[in-house]
Order: sequence, then C-alpha cells, then structure tokens
Amino acid sequence: MMTKINSVRPSPIAGTWYPGNPDRLQATVEACIANADLPGLPGEVIGLVAPHAGYRYSGPVAGYAFKAVQGRHFDRVAVISPMHQYYPYPILTSAHQAYQTPLGEIPLAEDLLEEINIRLTAGVNVPLSAIANDQEHSLEIELPFLQVALDGPFELIPIMLRDQTRQLSKALGQTLAEVLKGDSSCLLVASSDLSHFFPESTAHQLDRRVLDTLAEFSPERLFDLKDSGRGQACGLAPMAAVLWACKALGANQVTLLKYDTSAASTGDDSSVVGYGAAAITRPS
Repeated sequence: MMTKINSVRPSPIAGTWYPGNPDRLQATVEACIANADLPGLPGEVIGLVAPHAGYRYSGPVAGYAFKAVQGRHFDRVAVISPMHQYYPYPILTSAHQAYQTPLGEIPLAEDLLEEINIRLTAGVNVPLSAIANDQEHSLEIELPFLQVALDGPFELIPIMLRDQTRQLSKALGQTLAEVLKGDSSCLLVASSDLSHFFPESTAHQLDRRVLDTLAEFSPERLFDLKDSGRGQACGLAPMAAVLWACKALGANQVTLLKYDTSAASTGDDSSVVGYGAAAITRPS
C-alpha cells in the first residue's frame, strides 16, 4: 500500500516555466493550440507524445499534440514522464491527492495507481514510490494543456521514471495496458524532450532518428538507438512505455505532428534542445 497524504501538491513552476496568472496561462495555452495545424489523423487518439520545456520554448510544439484531443473528454489521463531529480526509487508517483495549477486542482486516480502499484510489485518487484512536494517539471508542464484542451474534469495518473531501462519501461507499458483494458476513457501522455545542447544541424540528425523510430511504432528500436548513441530523448523510457501500452490497447499508428528546436525562440542555433509532438491512434 502506498502512503498518501491528504493534501494538494502546490506548483513549484507556475510563474517561471509557465505563466502563474490564470488568465495569462489560459490565453498562452489557447494560442499554442490555436496556432497548430494538424494533418488528418487515421483513427481515435489514445496516446500523445509532448515536450516539457518552458512554454516559451516548447509550448508551440506541445500545442500540436494537445490539439489532437481538443474538445474530447477523458475520465482519466496517465502522464508518464522522466524524474530529473534524484530519488532512491526507480518509479515514482505523487503522495498528494491532487495537483494544483493556476487553472485549478486535478485529483489523482488513486484506485488505478494502487492497482498499478500492486501489479508492478508482483510482476517485476518494483513498487510505485509515492513522494510529496516533488519539484519535477516534466509531468506538471503537461497539465495546463490538458486542462485547456480537454472537455471537462479528469483524474490524473502521474508516473515518473528514474529507472529508464528497457525492462522497467516495458513492464510499465504492459501494466498500464492491463489496468486500462476495457477503459475507453483514458488518455496516455508521454512527456519527453529530444536531444540536448548540440548544434542545430547535429540535433536535427539525432532527433530525426528518434522521431522516425517513434513513427515506426517501435519501442524496442528506441532503446536500440539510445544504446548505440544514435539518438536520445530525456523521456525515452516514458515514450516507449506509452507505445507498448497503446499497442496492447489496439493502437496501430503513430503520426508525427511537429518538430522544432529551442532555436525557434532563442535564435541561438549553436546549442539547442529538440522538441517533438506525436499522436498515437487506433482504428475508430
């Protein structure tokens, strides 16, 4: 049993990574979504890949991902992200009962988190560790986009990976699919940036390999790219876990929606971070 505390997680990044004023935040997110021009999608969107930098840098790319679910309602949303801070646990969730953003509170789906915890512990002997007052930006940064894009409230399944091994990513993906099987009202979101701090020409090469492999719906080959040094993403294991889960839930296609780098906002192409957006669909 995970230890939970009866409280709301306050935002450590509102006002820095994204606007802290609710009206400004709403307008910023709405503009990012409105400016996205999507291709036709080949089925029902059940998963997304979205970047997680400050909105100044990656917000326009994230807008493409969340436009793919604009106006839809989901009872639950699982956001799978890396954990950038050090904790002595391989896979983490929140010990709080809700997340706070300037746009309101998002309650956790505590029943599903407990089931995920039980299955991971039984399957690979790795429990979900619940932590309080974490500083992780990569999960929270997706929440205002979800609050603006989706129709109505939803419960959150927050999962953060310190251990980004192939084994745990696959186990998490399979566990998510088992827990969500038969649930047509859950969206899966993988939070990941791409290459970090290369010249833009090098970043384009590294990122294109990752995005092409993502489009091939190949979580195994994502890890092959990482292991060979031919591609990188700080949320590669979350991406792969969401691919494995979506494939088991009937998805058969990944559509790349947008790619850009931090140079688009900074003007500095000597050292950039790459950002990609994608939608994962199953036949309607």
